[in-house]
Amino acid sequence: MKAAFSIHYCCIIMKAIITILISLMFFSAYSQHSRKTGKLCEQMLLSDSAIATGHVGISIYDPEKEKFLFRLNDEKKFLPASTTKLFTLYAGMKYLGDSLAGLYYSIKNDTLFVQPSADPTFLHPDFQQQPVHQFLNNSPYPVVVLDNEKYPDPYGKGWSIDDINQSYLPQRSAFPVCGNLLHLEWRRNPDAQSDFPYTLSEINSDLPDFSILKKTDASARQNNISRIMGTHHYEVTLTGNEEYIKQDIPFETNGIATGFHILKNSLYRIPQLQKSNIKNHYGFTPVYSQSSDSVFSLMMHHSDNFYAEQILLMVGDRLNGALNTDLSIDTLLKNDFKDIPHTPRWVDGSGLSRYNLFSPQDEIYIMKKLVDSFGISRIEKILPTGGEGTLKNLWTSDAGFIYAKTGSMSNIYCISGLLHTSKGKTLYFSIMVNNFIGKSAAVKKAIENFVHAIREIN
Repeated sequence: MKAAFSIHYCCIIMKAIITILISLMFFSAYSQHSRKTGKLCEQMLLSDSAIATGHVGISIYDPEKEKFLFRLNDEKKFLPASTTKLFTLYAGMKYLGDSLAGLYYSIKNDTLFVQPSADPTFLHPDFQQQPVHQFLNNSPYPVVVLDNEKYPDPYGKGWSIDDINQSYLPQRSAFPVCGNLLHLEWRRNPDAQSDFPYTLSEINSDLPDFSILKKTDASARQNNISRIMGTHHYEVTLTGNEEYIKQDIPFETNGIATGFHILKNSLYRIPQLQKSNIKNHYGFTPVYSQSSDSVFSLMMHHSDNFYAEQILLMVGDRLNGALNTDLSIDTLLKNDFKDIPHTPRWVDGSGLSRYNLFSPQDEIYIMKKLVDSFGISRIEKILPTGGEGTLKNLWTSDAGFIYAKTGSMSNIYCISGLLHTSKGKTLYFSIMVNNFIGKSAAVKKAIENFVHAIREIN
């Protein structure tokens, strides 16, 4: 009896010793791997002349082992730029379904009443098929667009006033059309009898009270188009050196007035605009526009700020019945993202604002949440890989192995995503570089080489 007990006791001890030895071996291998990664980081990133002038945060995570392989300042907050769109992407994927609601309608008294939905794809040049426009055009009833006068702020907190004439900063609106951009194309006209030898060959919309003041200036460094704030009056200065010029510039949305004006001029039957105190879509039916993933993919591949801002508004409409970015973010942080490692400062959907602050651990958190919630294959179809989109000139040899979102501003470069390694592992990574002095091309190249090395040793 005592012998049997002793044998049993010895077996338990031996199993415990074996478990401890295996754990020590794993810890030793893990520590060696971490030290090797740290050495690569020192050699390829921290010693880079451009990166060394800034602040660096790095987080590399193995989701299979649920362990961080390498960490550097990953609990500190950095300005994320467009990697903010990863959080907007999650919100859109969770709450907007497989197709975007292009508008909401109700038929009463032989009249088609319509509520705008903030859908960014209406008459957008990215989409040739326009189901919502077709629906309105085919209506046998008079169309009435309802205006509850609850408009989102056209600009986000911390957006630069210097950028309001740039194509990457359209206004946010309840009823966007044509991407809220005026599209202009100019061709040189050799027969022109004026000091402005160009002909406007294309314009995408009929803006109310629209005018262009045109001039040429051979001494100008570049072509310039600017809008007089609060109007649809534009000033155009061309250098006169080009044969063909194409430019996009944001227009004034004026609540939903501009969108309605363009809609009115595009339909067979002239619609009416009517004030409304309806604050939700109860009793209204959605008309779907585009597949959600097609919009998400464009948003992430092109880092499209307009899509991101409108998607976050649509999420807020679904969650709170309000097109309010602040309220959308507050609701998401209190619910979906309540377990985020470090509560961020999050103020817009696109990452345009310099007020945003996230940590590299937060970026790992959202990558894990995206993959766990929606599957890695779907995420890989939405994020660009090497040689695509914002990674067009990066990781071309790693195409199909890296899927990531970049974020860049002056003196800022960040990238977060997933990486399939040479040994068949999948890692999540986030590298955030802020306040560096120098050209971003050098920073991008150093990060590209570092991530490629990480892929090779894992």
